[in-house]
Amino acid sequence: MTVATLRESVQAESNIAPLSQHIYHNGRLLSDDAKTLEQLEIVDGEMLAVHVRDPRGNTGVPSQSQRPQPQQRPAQQGARPQQDPELIRLQILGNPAMRAQVQSQNPELASALENPARFAQILNDNYDREQRERMERQREIERLNDDPFNVDAQRRIEEMIRQEAVMENLQSAMEHNPEVFGRVHLLYVNVEVNGHKVKALVDSGAQATIMSPKYAEACGISRLIDTRFAGVARGVGTAKIVGRVHAAQIKIGNLFLPCSFTVMEGKTVELLLGLDMLKRYQASIDLAKGNLVIQDEEIPFLGEADIPKEEEEQVTEEPTLPGPAGTQIGQRSGVVTSTEEQSQPSQAQQTSQVIAPSQPNPPAAASGPTQGADSAGTGVSEQHIETLVSMGADRARAIQALQATANDVDMAAGILFFG
Repeated sequence: MTVATLRESVQAESNIAPLSQHIYHNGRLLSDDAKTLEQLEIVDGEMLAVHVRDPRGNTGVPSQSQRPQPQQRPAQQGARPQQDPELIRLQILGNPAMRAQVQSQNPELASALENPARFAQILNDNYDREQRERMERQREIERLNDDPFNVDAQRRIEEMIRQEAVMENLQSAMEHNPEVFGRVHLLYVNVEVNGHKVKALVDSGAQATIMSPKYAEACGISRLIDTRFAGVARGVGTAKIVGRVHAAQIKIGNLFLPCSFTVMEGKTVELLLGLDMLKRYQASIDLAKGNLVIQDEEIPFLGEADIPKEEEEQVTEEPTLPGPAGTQIGQRSGVVTSTEEQSQPSQAQQTSQVIAPSQPNPPAAASGPTQGADSAGTGVSEQHIETLVSMGADRARAIQALQATANDVDMAAGILFFG
């Protein structure tokens, strides 16, 4: 490719005439249009700088006096939306679909719909904040453009542009697909094991059907646990396998089905119906009707009010990211909440389990002296440290992993045991 061809490519992308382009490579002006990039020793991946020459013959970036000043922009920092906040509020109140959308996208604004003064204040504050952030970004880009040959400055500009595209994508998703930011509840069905009722979680992503030791004791089948199958379950996190019950009958709907269970510690769910059981009986999950279908028997999933709340509350301490209009977005679940809702339980994202081959329980490493709820000077839970140590982790590495994952024991175990 010649320099002339390069100029034409720039013109096609940016509508800058070739005569207005000053192209530099490592501070050297490319003036011979007949030479190729190979002849000029320009290889793929290297950066070229383009200065635009205005019709008056000046080159380089426009001077500070030529740049539009912030106060000259139509969007003033203290400007208010042209539409009356009260009119917007009444439109939302009169349109159920719009109200639901506001509730999903901006819970704080939706909570003020019955209070005209607070609604107007929140709306204007949000607008002012967006304007300030936009102007700050523009000023930062102008400052970085003062030295177009500064590689770090250009990288900073590139990152700012990328972040702006990410936020635009987020805003578009919240506007056109608000359902993806809602809470998705897990699938539970009523089951009986040995006459004991339980709300069982249906999880086609789990390899095995899992039962807690406490529920195995309540059902009277703990005496059937084969401890030769003890080991460690590894997936997104780890848990200790107590053993395996090879055969026990469960009642689901009107069906009585033989089933095997892996008895596992460290899980809040009492009974989890995994892929082994679902495939054995060729079960299908009908989300349109809200049923689990086994041998033409339709077993309805439990409604939101019947789902065990204590199990979902186990993951309320979910890391969050700042979203538009002062909202917070769950880093794992994607649930949008306002500042006032941070104290409420967030949705559990149940991680699937992959059962490792049976192996002896790992020896527990020597642990340090027992301390309070938080290990002194570390900011992490002593109980979580002991849990990781009992799985075979070194205490110092366990503390480092917990600090890196905001005291999330499952994520820390994933880092320690499988990178």
